[in-house]
Amino acid sequence: MSEPIVVGYDGTEGAQAALGEALRLAAALDAEVILAFASHTNPGGGEVSDAAAVLHERGQAVLEAALEQARAAGVSARAEIVHGRPHEALAALAEGEGAQLIAVGSYGERPLRALILGSTPPRLMHLTSVPVLVVRGAEAPAP
Repeated sequence: MSEPIVVGYDGTEGAQAALGEALRLAAALDAEVILAFASHTNPGGGEVSDAAAVLHERGQAVLEAALEQARAAGVSARAEIVHGRPHEALAALAEGEGAQLIAVGSYGERPLRALILGSTPPRLMHLTSVPVLVVRGAEAPAP
């Protein structure tokens, strides 16, 4: 089995497109897929901890659905909820696992908009030496 492929997965259309491409590549390369849901909240109590709990539950639900999709494709996969900003958490996971690739989805935002609003793919590409595959999903909804 070759090095794993890390997939940033949050259940969005872009993430689903990235998962589909990662599963295709993993099957061809005999690689494990590591599905990662990044959870980032500011520390605190009260409503912040409630939000963190809901986010964690959401992560578990979308990862379980993605694991089912991987099993149906005959690809070995596991899921992890990683904590931190998505680009930092995915980079750390991929580097720690010796991943050959990180696959993430994108809505195809214009570069300036992505820079201003923040977008995981460009930040990830500048942060890690692991190759990043950006798979375009549907267009982003209008603001």
